[in-house]
Amino acid sequence: MPESLPAELVDLRERLQAFVEEIRPLARGIGGGEGDPVPEDVRAKVRERSKELGFFGMTQPREDGGSEASPLAMVVARETLAAANTPLARYVFGPDPALLRRAEGDVRTRYLEPVLAGEKSWSFAFTESRGPDAPPKPTWAVRDGDDFVVTGRKSFVTGGATADFFATMVNVEDGGDPGPTGTAMLLIDRDIPGVTITRDFHSMEGGGHVELSFEQARVPQVNILGAVGEGMPRAMGNISEERVASAATACGIAMWTVDFTTKHITGGPEGRRLADREGVRLRYSDMRIDTYAARAMLYRTARLLEAGDEAINEGAATKVFCTEVAGRVVDTAVQLVGGQALIVGHPLEALYRRVRSMRLAGGASDILRLTVARGIVEFDTGRL
Repeated sequence: MPESLPAELVDLRERLQAFVEEIRPLARGIGGGEGDPVPEDVRAKVRERSKELGFFGMTQPREDGGSEASPLAMVVARETLAAANTPLARYVFGPDPALLRRAEGDVRTRYLEPVLAGEKSWSFAFTESRGPDAPPKPTWAVRDGDDFVVTGRKSFVTGGATADFFATMVNVEDGGDPGPTGTAMLLIDRDIPGVTITRDFHSMEGGGHVELSFEQARVPQVNILGAVGEGMPRAMGNISEERVASAATACGIAMWTVDFTTKHITGGPEGRRLADREGVRLRYSDMRIDTYAARAMLYRTARLLEAGDEAINEGAATKVFCTEVAGRVVDTAVQLVGGQALIVGHPLEALYRRVRSMRLAGGASDILRLTVARGIVEFDTGRL
């Protein structure tokens, strides 16, 4: 449970809370939306102070100079930062290598190391384009000499407008040159011929995305992560951790929202407070109950990951439940606060947009429900 933490994680939570209060003055005048601009000098101050306090490297491997925090520690950290509701939280941790973590040899030197040093940025190009004008099949590649020739289109590539390269899921087909076929993860530089950003757009929470087109783009075969046939396993390699990270953020948002609502409904003289109305108390209790249950689920799943369990079902279930709880909690808060909460610039207005997107990012809720059912019915796995 959230309360049953070892002393070092309680200390981590308290140090992060103190850090947030230290940097909070830097956030004055900065909006709370995902796309609201943050001056570079402010970002730099947060990063440098985070490095001094030992937080910056928590998302990075030890072999690359990071501190590589455990799954439970990362849940504590992400929940604590989200509960602070500051736009500066996203600059506390260093670049997370995610699926690049296992890069080796030349790929490690040319891509992973510059990412960890903050010299390059990347995006994950996974989602296929849909609709009547979409390519006839998912993004594919054929061998031609020392290259893969890539064709297809990817939509909703988050952060793609500023990325230096794209980790792109392709299906390698038999194009005449010998070699295995199957899914592969290719690292494709944005500036090579045949790679085009066909659309640059923002979603409702402020996140930036692009649509990518590959037209006979030549990518050196050495730019593969792992081997042909390993694309999907590599894409899903740390998916449980990513889903639990989203759940931790959702729980932190719910915690902040409950605290905000508590202050709102208990303000004013007794007898005239919103909290003195029975209907308000019923809705407010639901917010508390939901948040309590979500946090219990989150920390149990984090402990399974801490113990080395695969926890795919539990990670999927936790992501669904916690993000949907955050949605209900914020929605209820808006209802209790009233119309002021929907005015642009109000903290609940920004959170209202943000939590809706969380039910789609990292796996839509109903897709993850199917994942849970499949894991049980077809593979008899998990503890649900």
